[in-house]
Amino acid sequence: MLQKINRLTKKKDFESIFKSGKGKKEKFLILRFKKNDLPESRFAFVVSLKVSKKAVIRNKIRRRLSEAVRLDLDKIKKGHDFVFVALPGIENQSYEEIKKNVLKCLAQ
Repeated sequence: MLQKINRLTKKKDFESIFKSGKGKKEKFLILRFKKNDLPESRFAFVVSLKVSKKAVIRNKIRRRLSEAVRLDLDKIKKGHDFVFVALPGIENQSYEEIKKNVLKCLAQ
C-alpha cells in the first residue's frame, strides 16, 4: 500500500486533473497527470464497474496497480499528481503485464 503522503484523495484534486491535466493511454490503462507544487508525487487508481461487477476483482486490480507504483516510487518524477484509470480487459492481465504497462505510461 502506498504511504498516505503519496495518495490522492480530495475531490477537487481529481476534478483539476481530469479538467486540465494531460493524458497517456497504454493498452488497458489511461494515465492522467498534472504538475503539483509539492515535494512528493501523489497517485490515485480508478477501477469502474465497467471493468468488473465484482468488488473483489476491482480491488485486486487496484492493489496490483498500487504495488507496481510503490515498488518503483523512487524512479518516478516528484511533484506530480497521477490518476490511473483501468479499462475493461485489465482483469485478464497478469501482474507482470500490468506493472510493465504502468511503467511504460510513467516513462512517457
